[in-house]
Amino acid sequence: MIRRFQKFDIYLFFILILSAILNIYNIWEDDTVNAYYTAAVTSMMQSWHNFFFASFDPAGYVTVDKPPLTFWLQTISAKIFGLHGWSVILPQALAGIGSVYLIYRLVKPTFGQAAARLAALIMACTPIAVAVSRTNNIDSLLVFILLLATGMMFKAVKQQKVLWAIASFAMIGVGFNTKMLQAYMIVPALILFYIIAYRTTWKKKLLSLMISMIVLLGVSASWSIAVDLTSKDNRPYMGSSQSNSALELAFGYNGLQRLTGQQSGGGGGTNQGKGQPPSQQGDQQNDNDSSTMPQPPSHGNQNNSDNSNQSSSQKQPSMQGPPSNANGTTPPDMPSGGNGDGPPNGMGGKMGNGSGMFGTGTKGPLRLFQSELSDQISWLLPFAIFGAIGIFFSTAFERRRLNTKQKETLFWLAWLIPVAAFFSVAGFFHHYYLIMLAPPIAVLTGAGWVSMTQLFQTGTGFKKWLLPIAIFVTTAFEIFILSTFTSTIGLGLSIAVGILGVGTILSLLLIKGKEKLKQFVSLIAILGMLIAPLYWASTPLLYGGNSMLPEAGPQLATSSGSMSSQVNEKLISYLEKNNTGEEFLFGTTDATTASPYIIKTGKAVMALGGFSGSDNILTLSEFKQLVKDGKIKYFYLSGMRGGSSDILTWIQKNGKEVSASKWQNSSTSKTNQQTDTQQSEQNDQSNGRMGGMESGTLYELSVD
Repeated sequence: MIRRFQKFDIYLFFILILSAILNIYNIWEDDTVNAYYTAAVTSMMQSWHNFFFASFDPAGYVTVDKPPLTFWLQTISAKIFGLHGWSVILPQALAGIGSVYLIYRLVKPTFGQAAARLAALIMACTPIAVAVSRTNNIDSLLVFILLLATGMMFKAVKQQKVLWAIASFAMIGVGFNTKMLQAYMIVPALILFYIIAYRTTWKKKLLSLMISMIVLLGVSASWSIAVDLTSKDNRPYMGSSQSNSALELAFGYNGLQRLTGQQSGGGGGTNQGKGQPPSQQGDQQNDNDSSTMPQPPSHGNQNNSDNSNQSSSQKQPSMQGPPSNANGTTPPDMPSGGNGDGPPNGMGGKMGNGSGMFGTGTKGPLRLFQSELSDQISWLLPFAIFGAIGIFFSTAFERRRLNTKQKETLFWLAWLIPVAAFFSVAGFFHHYYLIMLAPPIAVLTGAGWVSMTQLFQTGTGFKKWLLPIAIFVTTAFEIFILSTFTSTIGLGLSIAVGILGVGTILSLLLIKGKEKLKQFVSLIAILGMLIAPLYWASTPLLYGGNSMLPEAGPQLATSSGSMSSQVNEKLISYLEKNNTGEEFLFGTTDATTASPYIIKTGKAVMALGGFSGSDNILTLSEFKQLVKDGKIKYFYLSGMRGGSSDILTWIQKNGKEVSASKWQNSSTSKTNQQTDTQQSEQNDQSNGRMGGMESGTLYELSVD
């Protein structure tokens, strides 16, 4: 026991503590997090049927738009600790900490303890990784799973056991059931590493790779096939799919369309019916990873004790009545002034201020170096590139073959380069997807620092200059990133980074001999370059994050952030009082409107068209049959809707309007109507597509 304690790395302990603080502290201030996913957890807690299919609503009407694995873990956490914002965040926060530990374990055997410590520290301080880990979005857990797969492949090579290689690809299949095809982004790296590092004949390599691919596909498709083989009458509709198919969802909406940016989702209206082809309006579907539509002020009261303890910087705009976004979430190709593909009107943060779809910059080879993305992930990317070069030149080839360090470096480059290429050309992604780049940047920076420091001490020619050049380029790039935020944070941080960078370079060049002193100065240089990323990573903790679209940075101090999921208590009271046994408390067009009411009441609320209101789930005749059978009695219809729908037209024509005085607070009704009108005018000016709005209406439904 004493010997094991002596082997424990105290520096790793403090790095993990830092990661835990960044990922966990203050998550209890986030009430419902990404309400779309928290509503699903609320529903999944109520039955095994909902649990297996990842049903969005307690009635099992429609699923969320992702595989269930992450939500299974969140549901288990909520079962253990109760349903809270922090309990559904906890699995992702722990995954973020676990990824820091796995980076250390992956780097240490080959590159040494110093490289492992630094790589783990960089992973812990990566801004977007921290921002995502503090939410109930999926990506943090996915990265943890991919690092597990990497560890299995490394073990297969070191122990020369093919079963570990097969297990590695099986783990990628588990990742597929976390976020579908995004998990496959590191498959080329695994294949390359197995080919160059596993010692056996080509015949055996190819055979084992074939077996691994079969296992990969089998594990990946297991849940989707089980869903698709289940009768459509006995399961929820697959949210955001065009054909009510989990496999189609995986390779369409969550696959190729991410690259092309053409989001067809579930079609253009809620009038097609189960399994029918969508309308051509479906290209105006929004991303179901998170709500991207600003929520207008609500109709209901504003008392919610769950949010009373939030700090002023974390309190968000209320959403107490069904918000006026039903079936009207802004499509990604909708113009918002300027370049014509900006974000929905009113969104703050990087999405609201950057160019390109969702504020992710302009497509091209230097996209990751643009201001829209660079502050989330790219602070040390230049250093990582130089670090990879340093690793290759710091060790000699063994009999004209790659050595272990070079082989693992190729693996991390094979992870980094294709993923970076994807983000350079992809038409549709959010900032928090960039967490996929965090592991290779962390590893190549940590291992590269060790190699370049050694080359500076013992190398000759250009090898000796790699370290000071890397410090200079990275420092200059960090100052460029910081310059975008001068009006927000001032010049102090830029000056500090510049002084540290220039000072350490001069010190390295002026010091003669004294190798330990050079190494210390080199350490000061890399730690100095971590100051700005660490501050960025701490901003979700300091200012409150955006749980729907996670990002990091000082803009969070003034951004509206995610929407609070407060509800209209008077509406709930009215609906519960007048419920006569209906399965659904009420219906509305989209999941964003329904989510807070599912969370608050634990009862079924119908999101007629799925996430954004555009899934073709029911035909008019099917909806009328539900009304006739007593399954649904009330329907909330806001004034802002995208596209036409036979069902919505029928509701307006045949439904009985419920007097607003019965479910709205009279003191807020007039204010809300004025706000709706102002929002409508803003949408008309910026979008040119969304016409006049009216305040929302609650209808009582019946069929003669």
